[in-house]
Amino acid sequence: MTRTDVPLPQHQGFGATSRRDAWWAQPLLVFLGLSAFVVYSTWAAFQGVEYHFSGRGANYLSPFYSPELFGDSPHAWFGPKPTWYPTWLPWSPALLILWAPAGFRFTCYYYRGAYYKAFWADPPNCAVGEPRSGYRGEHTFPLILQNIHRYFFYLALLFIVILSYDAWRGFWFADADGGERLGVRLGSIVLLVNVILLSGYTLGCHSLRHLVGGGLDRLSGRPVRKKTYDCVSCLNRGHMRWAWASLFWVGFTDFYVRMCAKGVFTDVSIIG
Repeated sequence: MTRTDVPLPQHQGFGATSRRDAWWAQPLLVFLGLSAFVVYSTWAAFQGVEYHFSGRGANYLSPFYSPELFGDSPHAWFGPKPTWYPTWLPWSPALLILWAPAGFRFTCYYYRGAYYKAFWADPPNCAVGEPRSGYRGEHTFPLILQNIHRYFFYLALLFIVILSYDAWRGFWFADADGGERLGVRLGSIVLLVNVILLSGYTLGCHSLRHLVGGGLDRLSGRPVRKKTYDCVSCLNRGHMRWAWASLFWVGFTDFYVRMCAKGVFTDVSIIG
């Protein structure tokens, strides 16, 4: 039987490909989406003002500033700006805590694949030429730092607990008698949806999936861990959707609280 070897086409140079589809559309959208979020979140983090809203007895705190360790709002845990804070650095409570959720997102397994293509063109997409000839992988600096994602995951869980409390407080409003009453306003829903989306993203993390079942050879003998593993796997299958939905909504939540604090938005009452 005669055998004929047919060499596969080798694409040389950045963007060289035999693909006829719009392969560039997805990395372009990722580039625009992530860039927009980075620009807005950086701007919001350095503002240091109008990140909480207490009008009409509300208890809203922007997720970019929660937990507020030091600050001038009623949500501050340890009082106003500390004396040890560097004088050359603009003061904002967000700068003390945003490194944790940002680190969790930046080292996320999904986001790695997304921004490797969109920002570093490594590669721009499948079967598309790269702007470099070698592959370094994640075994050298700086990409080896991605391995700390599992540790950022523990911090992300703590943030979910804190943001859940913030969402709960968003359903309680001060009344004229100095007490509090339960109610529902648009801001309450915004804060609640933010926690739900962030929880779906965090609890679908690959690191959690490994923690609950990745170290076992046979899950069937551990019914509780198997059920937990199945739940995490269910969230993990939609990890990309959770990632983008939570990214958009956490930015929108800050925007909503900020607009209420500025007096641009009126926090509509739904119940109570």
